[in-house]
Amino acid sequence: MQTPSPPRKHLRRLAVVFGRQPVFFLTTCVHERRRLLASESTAEVLRDEWRGATARHGWAIGPYVVMPDHVHFFASPSGGNSVPLATFMGSWKEWTAKRLCRAKVCVAPVWQAEFFDHVLRSEEGYFEKREYMRQNPVRAGLCAAPADWPYIGWINFE
Repeated sequence: MQTPSPPRKHLRRLAVVFGRQPVFFLTTCVHERRRLLASESTAEVLRDEWRGATARHGWAIGPYVVMPDHVHFFASPSGGNSVPLATFMGSWKEWTAKRLCRAKVCVAPVWQAEFFDHVLRSEEGYFEKREYMRQNPVRAGLCAAPADWPYIGWINFE
């Protein structure tokens, strides 16, 4: 006779979100993990679309790192005019893909359909994710120190 399984615990909803506005740690990958992002022209397309995110979508962009086959960045809704996160990410991926294809950097599809988001619960979580992001190029063997990686920075908030 089999012993009954204990009742499953449900994940609790967030009681506290870091700051007055939630901050998300976002990751999105290139379709089939093609290594096409780590160039100055490609990184500039991504940065340019991030710089316009507040005006177009109501999302402020903080620290970011562009890796050869994925990006990590922080984003936060910047007021009552913010579109939902999925809408913002869909638009950002659409417009960066159009610009990269137009520049003949790659062919469509550029991005994987999904993206990973993690809402930060504390200041400590923010700094942990930021350090993880900064060290990503070092862990990948692309540079000796985070300061050596040219595709790292921030846009609207730090």
